[in-house]
Amino acid sequence: MEKILVFDTTLRDGEQSPGASMTTHEKVRVAQELELLGVDVIEAGFPISSPQEFESVVAVTQAVQRPIIAALARATNGDIDRAATSLAAAAHPRIHIFLATSDLHLERKLKITRDEALRRIEKSVARGRNLIEDIEFSCEDATRTDPDFLCKAIQVAIDAGATTINLPDTVGYADPTDIASMLQQVHATCKIPESVVFSVHCHNDLGLAVANSLSGIENGARQVECTLNGIGERAGNASLEEIVMSLKVLPRYNQRFTTGIVPELLCPASEMLAHVTGMRPQPNKAIVGANAFAHEAGIHQDGLLKDRRTYEIMTPEMVGARGTRLVLGKHSGRHALVRRYAELGYDLSTAEVDRAYELFILLADKKKVVHDEDLLAIYFEGTMEDAPRAFKLEFLDVRCGRSPSEAVVRISHNGGPVKEATATGDGPIDAAFSAIEELCPWEIRLEEFQIKAAGGGRDAVGEVHLELRVGGNPFSGRAASLDVVDAATRAFLNALDKADHARGLEARAFARMDLWAV
Repeated sequence: MEKILVFDTTLRDGEQSPGASMTTHEKVRVAQELELLGVDVIEAGFPISSPQEFESVVAVTQAVQRPIIAALARATNGDIDRAATSLAAAAHPRIHIFLATSDLHLERKLKITRDEALRRIEKSVARGRNLIEDIEFSCEDATRTDPDFLCKAIQVAIDAGATTINLPDTVGYADPTDIASMLQQVHATCKIPESVVFSVHCHNDLGLAVANSLSGIENGARQVECTLNGIGERAGNASLEEIVMSLKVLPRYNQRFTTGIVPELLCPASEMLAHVTGMRPQPNKAIVGANAFAHEAGIHQDGLLKDRRTYEIMTPEMVGARGTRLVLGKHSGRHALVRRYAELGYDLSTAEVDRAYELFILLADKKKVVHDEDLLAIYFEGTMEDAPRAFKLEFLDVRCGRSPSEAVVRISHNGGPVKEATATGDGPIDAAFSAIEELCPWEIRLEEFQIKAAGGGRDAVGEVHLELRVGGNPFSGRAASLDVVDAATRAFLNALDKADHARGLEARAFARMDLWAV
């Protein structure tokens, strides 16, 4: 059995998905989840793009030890040196250098010749290799690169010291036969040491990212680059969970290939990312979607009752999927809560248990039963604070059912005096937001707002995720409550907490990151 290395780029390429930006704390939490999941490489970010991105890479290297930690760099001295510095604390560092090789990118974007591109590849890979032994080189837009020139670029990178060669389908233009043809020509043309690993990085613009990744594996790639839930720019990246389960379930693959992924942790990892970014997989998403193991048709239900194999090629338990169960109420104790979290795949620290139990009791007093979905909302609400709580909601009262709605809000800031504001708006949430804005000295603009019920029923917990621009800088906020107005208000304050924390750090710069692609 040959091992396929799983290179996860959720924190870098995945974060480029609109609305998926993460704070340093959130990136660390996701990285820790990826380490538990068993990924081989975590691409932590693009250090040169901003001071915050640099700090995020550093924080990830300090938080996880087993996986290789990769930092992205263009083929320039400044990028490579900055990447190496960000990886100083990594147990297993890798610099991931990229340069476009297609004529379209060379002529229109970089405005350089093929010869100049080869010189840059040689110099950048050699410079990276002098700093860190593990160097990955990516030929950006490889699938639209002239095959003969692609082979020249690969050979130059290998000769200069690259240990991994990545061939990205940057714009999702290829199909499986294209991937197969490309890899076959590369292996037939280039002189490749046994130590060099080939990798594929496929985008999903035509919905072929996973199929193309599997074609890459069949044709010699031993590393596959992907993201949780398939998030990423445009239509996203190849989905980690779909690739892993295809290799595990399909006979043509499971007799030849294996990965280090713990499949039972796929759904918990997916849920973690959804709560961090506010981007949930579509219900019919393979493996981790809400309907992935749902059966409504009578003939399907009859077959399942007789033998699950009639309509399921894998069981929910294989990927850590859960059914909705009524498990806990207001008389349940701390040990029962901890046990149920463990059954759901979450190991809570003492502090997390204390916080979760506090929120659980508050919720259980208002609901007859607490669902698994409620427990997850409690978990993420109580354990994913990534900034000190500067703003405290002391009082909230709204009046609606007429136009306009009215809200009275009282908040305190860093333990100071309680301030009150009254405002009107188009609905109770808009009124509450307007009242808060009156109490804050900053220019605030709401850019994105989402409400989702954590479970079913009239007493479902509402989860709110929003994006604010405070003084020109973006901050995300989230909260959960039985009352969606309360949840929205707390999510708004959560984003302001982050803005307040950022303003307290004198050296912090929140420059807008330039887009990049591999």
